[in-house]
Amino acid sequence: MQPPRPPRPSGRVTRRTAGTRRAGRRTAPRLRSALTTMMLVLAMGVGLPMAGPAHAAPAVNYTNPLAEQRADPHIFKHTDGYYYMTATVPQYDRIVLRRASTLQGLATATETTIWYRHTSGEMGAHIWAPEIHFINNRWYVYFAAGRTDDVWRIRMYVLENANPDPRTGSWTERGRITTPWDTFSLDASTFVANGVRYLTWAQQEPGISTNSNVYIARMGGNPWQITGTVTRLVVPTYDWETRGFRVAEGPAVIQRDGRLFLTYSASATDANYCLGMLSASATANLLDAASWRKSPTPVFASNPATGQYGPGHNSFTVSEDGQSDILVYHDRNYRDIVGDPLDDPNRRTRIQKVYWNADGTPNFGIPVPDGPTPVRLRSHDLTTSYVRHYDHRARVEPDVASLADSQFRVVTGLAGAGSVSLESTNFPGHYLRHRDFALYVERDDGSALFRGDASFHRRPGLANAAGLSLESQNFPGRYVRHRAGLLQLEAVGSSAERASATFHLE
Repeated sequence: MQPPRPPRPSGRVTRRTAGTRRAGRRTAPRLRSALTTMMLVLAMGVGLPMAGPAHAAPAVNYTNPLAEQRADPHIFKHTDGYYYMTATVPQYDRIVLRRASTLQGLATATETTIWYRHTSGEMGAHIWAPEIHFINNRWYVYFAAGRTDDVWRIRMYVLENANPDPRTGSWTERGRITTPWDTFSLDASTFVANGVRYLTWAQQEPGISTNSNVYIARMGGNPWQITGTVTRLVVPTYDWETRGFRVAEGPAVIQRDGRLFLTYSASATDANYCLGMLSASATANLLDAASWRKSPTPVFASNPATGQYGPGHNSFTVSEDGQSDILVYHDRNYRDIVGDPLDDPNRRTRIQKVYWNADGTPNFGIPVPDGPTPVRLRSHDLTTSYVRHYDHRARVEPDVASLADSQFRVVTGLAGAGSVSLESTNFPGHYLRHRDFALYVERDDGSALFRGDASFHRRPGLANAAGLSLESQNFPGRYVRHRAGLLQLEAVGSSAERASATFHLE
């Protein structure tokens, strides 16, 4: 969250500048149709595959938004089996906490206020971006706050609670996190890599004409202190990092297979807000900026087609079964804001699954539409290939970089009668349908023919009951199957044909 005024640089440059190596890896989505609807069918509660690619994980089923008027969300899954959620409230006056045994349960969980802002002086205004962590058998909340007599004098602070249930017990104010400069600073987050605990945060640095950059340092003996070298990791320089304000803030880290990925938010907190990303080897010196590679393009941004604007200030958690990584973030469901975006209360907490590319990098796709989260459909016999649409034709392909082309939302069948239809994620209102027994993703034209062609009965997988097969509603006995890379609607008989008509939800 940025102050509504430009920074006032004052003097000197810090220790290390970010490396210039960059790794671009994402391609722009193209028009695709038929495959989208198909993915939706799969998402509807069918059994999940037991085997598959190394990064395959069962589908998750959540409904967005998770919480209205809750920005900068942070969700922490504890060893007690509960999820704990903090977020910024529109009044910027308190820290709230929810607890639930499931992620979806956080939507209706009772919200407890665990701390109020001071009535005067320090920690008396702009209570922003709380994060809850469990360190050394104690709970800690990191947050940013201004002063009652200078609301933009934002600094980072820490609370501590020794009670096993952080909704109860007393919170001790451990004071301000001291950094090399007494300047605008916020969004403290912490993570452990190779047994070392780090703090990463955003700050305005004297001598650099940006609103905030991203930094990293080791943590000291107490989780409210840093020690040793402070390294600058991100300076906003790209066009997408400097729209409205020159901002890099809200760092969050996810780790997988010996690599670290640090996401951060960029630009103003309106529809320009988006996520950038750095990556590093877990064995590298994380305090050396050259160890990190910066993506030259945003990895998550507004999407007019799905009606989601300004996605950012994310955190990461895991699904209830521990098999899927979950992206937690806020956005708005409209683009245009009257007045200062910080005065607009309608940022909502949202969640969606993180997928992993074949090269080991995360693929966040696009902010999915409100409502049930979409799924992907993996081929049973081509275990690294997924149903996707390309130029409206449905097919199966591996390494679908444009993730949303292979995501579908399962909805009630357009033709009814217990059927389901598959709606495209990146082309809402377009459904998987057959035409001349070939499958496409096309816009619903409202006709009875389209409704019948776009409706399927979900059956146990013909080759594996843990998967699913899709039988045509208006041509019983014909199933969606792949042949020569394309999706067709055909009768199946042989074991190979049954395998080609079986899919697994992810």
